[in-house]
Amino acid sequence: MSQSYDRGLVEDFGRWQEFSAGMWAWVLHKFTGWVLIGYLFTHIAVLSTATVSGEVYTETIQGLESLLVVRFLEVGLLGVAVFHIINGVRLLFVDLGVGLENQDKAFYAALIATAAITVASIPTFLMGAF
Repeated sequence: MSQSYDRGLVEDFGRWQEFSAGMWAWVLHKFTGWVLIGYLFTHIAVLSTATVSGEVYTETIQGLESLLVVRFLEVGLLGVAVFHIINGVRLLFVDLGVGLENQDKAFYAALIATAAITVASIPTFLMGAF
């Protein structure tokens, strides 16, 4: 005999308050993974313009880099990649049984490190945009 559990309505957004740091780490890791997969397809599409000609590729890259929104998206991409990498290393240690009692602190440290690296990169990505 199986048991059922009433999880409530999907629209019950109050349930998000129940999320622990571990659940947020899982949600953010999955989200950043999907963003990186989406970026991979976009990256391949842009690189495929090189098969047409070198000039088309160069024009495409220069056109994209001239857009301020693309520069901000690059900063976001860096933040996504950094968080995914740092959280992945944190998960590796958890899987190895290292730091099990400090998982929440490690997640918060990953967020702080990601924010610091991303904010520090802003001048590099936006250089020449203004």
